[in-house]
Amino acid sequence: MAHFNITLAADRTEVIADADAYQQEGPLTTFFAFAGGREVIDSWSSRLASFRTVDVLAVRRIEPPVETTIVSVEEPAFDESGASPLLRSA
Repeated sequence: MAHFNITLAADRTEVIADADAYQQEGPLTTFFAFAGGREVIDSWSSRLASFRTVDVLAVRRIEPPVETTIVSVEEPAFDESGASPLLRSA
């Protein structure tokens, strides 16, 4: 799950872990976690943190590292003539 780095006035930085989104609510900027596989902020979302919008200088969303799977590709087999059965000529 993503998290947000918030730069506030007076060179303060906050990290909001497990947040999915944020929105302005009146004079506050509020960070939310979605509920039950939802992908929008609604009444089931959990409020995680709120900051005075006038104090927020920057918001940066940080995605977790993407897991990669390395797939080994075998060399094509060659027959006695040295030709690969995977390669064909026109």
